[in-house]
Amino acid sequence: MTEVSFAKAFVSALDSRPLKLSADHVEDPRSFPAGRPAHILPKMPKPMSKPQATSSQPAKALTVTFKSLRNPPLDISIPPQDLSTSMHALKSSLESASGIPSAKLRLLYKKKPVPDSKVLKELLTEEEIAAGLDNLELAVMVMGGANVKPPVSAEPEKKVAETEAFWGDLRGFLLQRVKDEKEGGELYDLFRASWEASKD
Repeated sequence: MTEVSFAKAFVSALDSRPLKLSADHVEDPRSFPAGRPAHILPKMPKPMSKPQATSSQPAKALTVTFKSLRNPPLDISIPPQDLSTSMHALKSSLESASGIPSAKLRLLYKKKPVPDSKVLKELLTEEEIAAGLDNLELAVMVMGGANVKPPVSAEPEKKVAETEAFWGDLRGFLLQRVKDEKEGGELYDLFRASWEASKD
């Protein structure tokens, strides 16, 4: 008889015997034999130390950075966002910053797509929140057919000829070429008067 077969036979023999103690058995300590004293465990010399809170504050807002290595290349950071900010709101912020329609943008975190319904807090682990993480990088995938609009400037650009710097350079050039201050001044006045007349 091998050891394995012996162990199986022994266990099956034990299974066939009736249980002497039920699973919820409770014994009255007063029924213990008088000659056997109860053993009381000693108290611990030091109380168990409680985990101390870390000095770093939990993250409440995150600076979000959008990066795309493919065409069009993007590297845009937006101001700190609350942890309850949705991905849809982030895409709207990215649309206003890059000019790419939000419908053509896909956000990825750790190489996995993130649905619009998720919020920033759902992307982070409890450890990252407790550690006070303050920056989050999201990859951006731009779907086909998206045209990047140039950012709209707040002020209309002036034409070069409308700037005083241009006319100052022209006066200096004429004086240098003609080498006569009076004649150079007359040519300058003629050029400027002609240009002013052509505007009207």
